Amino acid sequence: MEELWQERYLKHKVIMEVIAKVKSVRISPRKVRLIADAVRKMSVADAIKNLEVIKKRGAYPLLKSFKSAVANAINNAKLSEDKLFIKEIDVTDGPSLKRFHASTRGRAHPYKRRSSHIRVVLGVKEEVKKEEVKESKKDEKITKEVKKDGTKS
Repeated sequence: MEELWQERYLKHKVIMEVIAKVKSVRISPRKVRLIADAVRKMSVADAIKNLEVIKKRGAYPLLKSFKSAVANAINNAKLSEDKLFIKEIDVTDGPSLKRFHASTRGRAHPYKRRSSHIRVVLGVKEEVKKEEVKESKKDEKITKEVKKDGTKS
């Protein structure tokens, strides 16, 4: 399993991050997380296309944050959209409004109207030459062949 992660890391070196935040969205974080989980493993272009089609209320603020992150990358960091990938999506609890439902016999039942903060982090991938990857694998094999006492097997 670790070898797969190492290969993925060697193929794409992460140099820079682009962040976009949307705060105090009046939708429950649980509902926004459902959509964020559906989009998390996609490329940026696919995520934007899917968010435009999804018929959930939480898709719109998530779409806005993705478009904002892409715009930040293009305008501020002078990056191309092709090199971007989704590094992480965080949906956290925002401030909640305390409200009451009127009940029988003059009572009141409290509830919370929840809100959420959305944070989208896009990474920039840079292709590494395949020769460098092969050289690093050869170095690993040589180090494995050396025994604990320092002699080669």
